[in-house]
Amino acid sequence: MPNENELELNTTATAELIVGPQDLASSISNETGDAFPDVFATARMVALMEIAASRVLKQLCGPGELSVGVTVDITHTAPTPPGAKVTATARYAGREGKLYIFEISAADPGGEIGRGWHKRAIVSSERLQNGAAKRAAAADLHGP
Repeated sequence: MPNENELELNTTATAELIVGPQDLASSISNETGDAFPDVFATARMVALMEIAASRVLKQLCGPGELSVGVTVDITHTAPTPPGAKVTATARYAGREGKLYIFEISAADPGGEIGRGWHKRAIVSSERLQNGAAKRAAAADLHGP
């Protein structure tokens, strides 16, 4: 059961990274014929934004709990080259039932590169892992 303490509106947290080869859109697929540019991948930007939002919720998680992403609605507006530092910021904007809502953004030295909204939930880690194990077992029993 999630901790019922409430966060103060506008609480923020950040996450940073230096864009490396593994963070580029070109590294997403290794299939022949797929072509992606050598710039910061949208998927990596979203991951960094999620990390920032999870850091805001860390203080509400009790023993055996963690936060998980539920929805992401973002726009990636500018390319970031390899070697640049990207900073994602999450700002707590309120709740929608059991979901915590964040305004998320990311920037590099040239300015903002993305922005949007993200919802997270606090869950039991054990319950989450058990659910994943059941899905894995069902996949093994029923094939692909």
